[in-house]
Amino acid sequence: MISASAVAPEATAPPASQLDPRTIALLHAPIVPLLLRMAWPNVVVMLVQASSGLIETFWVSRLGTDALAGMALVFPGVMLMQMISGGSLGGGISSAIARALGSRRAADADALVLHALIINAALGTIASALVLVFGPELYRALGGRGASLDAALRYSNVVFAGNILLWLMNALASAVRGTGNMLVPALVICGCTVILVPLSPLLIFGIGPFPALGIAGGGVAMLISFAIGTTALAWYVLSGRSVVRVRFARLQRRFFNAILSVGAVATVSTLQTNVTIGVATALVAMVAGPAGVAGYGTGARLEYLLIPLVFGLGAPLVALVGTNIGAGQRDRALRIALVGGAIAFAMTEAIGVAAAVWPRAWLGLFGSDPGMLATGSAYLHAAGPFYGFFGLGLALYFASQGAGKLRWPLFAGFLRMLVALGGGWLALRATGSLLWLFVALGLGMLLYGVLVTVSVTSGSLVGSRRTASQTAGQAN
Repeated sequence: MISASAVAPEATAPPASQLDPRTIALLHAPIVPLLLRMAWPNVVVMLVQASSGLIETFWVSRLGTDALAGMALVFPGVMLMQMISGGSLGGGISSAIARALGSRRAADADALVLHALIINAALGTIASALVLVFGPELYRALGGRGASLDAALRYSNVVFAGNILLWLMNALASAVRGTGNMLVPALVICGCTVILVPLSPLLIFGIGPFPALGIAGGGVAMLISFAIGTTALAWYVLSGRSVVRVRFARLQRRFFNAILSVGAVATVSTLQTNVTIGVATALVAMVAGPAGVAGYGTGARLEYLLIPLVFGLGAPLVALVGTNIGAGQRDRALRIALVGGAIAFAMTEAIGVAAAVWPRAWLGLFGSDPGMLATGSAYLHAAGPFYGFFGLGLALYFASQGAGKLRWPLFAGFLRMLVALGGGWLALRATGSLLWLFVALGLGMLLYGVLVTVSVTSGSLVGSRRTASQTAGQAN
């Protein structure tokens, strides 16, 4: 793969007269007001999406502990698809488009939209096929058995049969976000959620003329919402209302590389989070059975909800950092990253501390099984206080996507896995207590946040001042 810098050569900021007004704002507007103005639509839509997911979990929990455990088995895979298509590859799409616009390559930005759709459609199809074929073995490996395994397969088979709709919707949303436009994707996704929230219980329980599909009904409702979102965003881009449009031109390797040089590396980082939670789920199942899986899965769902929340801030960071890097404004890009990281830490740490202090306020929404409540509470007590560091590292990871430099976030993610799973397994084997597994999970988050922050402040995002000065001098 060619490097991001080869696709978007850095130079001094282009004349404002040659740029779209939205791009001018990304390059020159005051950072904090601009970041907050761009972030609030995303944060709102992520909270709305999170709420819809919680509501669906609430309805599924009415079907019993086995159904809740089945959903807990599938949920890491569902989140993996959302995180890769919207966060990892989505970040690669937004970053490539932002850098192209920042360096005055509007035609390249248009061409990148088509390449993004091809990448996401291909990978979405492959992911669906793999889960549909190997799903039973996967869920057994995660601890599923009996009724909980049956529930997991009913839900999974529906969701992954139409998984490509999610990938296409996120490709289009990421392309629009790369222009700095956060509002339109937010409005579309909020509209989808308005449809999903009432449709899910109608299809789960068979209210009125709707068939009673059980846990599969939640999956059907999800696919309907994805189809509506994909259609709306496709109309927006094809109608010419977006800064970028689909340019039907000859496919070129450099455009695929521009996206994948960031998105492929970011995908590995996303896999790290999901593997950590997936393996931890299997370890919990060995000790505490389906009730323990339901408890840990419900507690870890709150951890998963931090990801879309920080993504609400991270998507603007990708566009802002990418555009400023493309225009050669490295110091401004670094300031943007650190401001975003501080805001993310404050938001996620507040959630983590509240969950650690009052875990049953969260867990009690989804069930009253004593084993579920005990396991979930132990997890939130141990890991909740470290949520802020996870949020901090995740925000700086998004900023690194914008810069096209993900080596250190990737390395930090591997260390997190080593501490969380290696240390957790050793502690569980030595003590037999899930508490020490959960402590290791929290310490992994701490290490992740600290290491990514140190790397960014040491120059991994924009290079050292000396290197930046040399680059600017060469460009001039």
